[in-house]
Amino acid sequence: MDQKSNSKPVYDLEERTFQFAKNVRFFVKSLPNTTANYEDSRQLIKSSGSVGANYREANEALSKKDFLMRIKISRKEAKESAYWIRLINETNALKNEEGQKLFQEATELTKIFSAIFEKSK
Repeated sequence: MDQKSNSKPVYDLEERTFQFAKNVRFFVKSLPNTTANYEDSRQLIKSSGSVGANYREANEALSKKDFLMRIKISRKEAKESAYWIRLINETNALKNEEGQKLFQEATELTKIFSAIFEKSK
């Protein structure tokens, strides 16, 4: 996923969520400058950054309840990111590989946070 390195998967989830947010920002910079893209991109940037920020908060949680809430928020933000990526891809008729990779990564992050939540209950 990281645009600056090879395609080896990142297993450190804090780093992986950071790379996701960073790659979203590179992707957004490549979009045509339209009102819809501007508004959709703003939403995508917020949700993609929130995935990792909330995961970091979960790792510093003061209680199990707080940890579970932050993991649920990370999952919700990953799902929202997938939504915005799909909307941007489809409304721009994008056939590029980066949009598809980002959608797949958002989907995988959603599944990872679901698994963490279920195993931590």
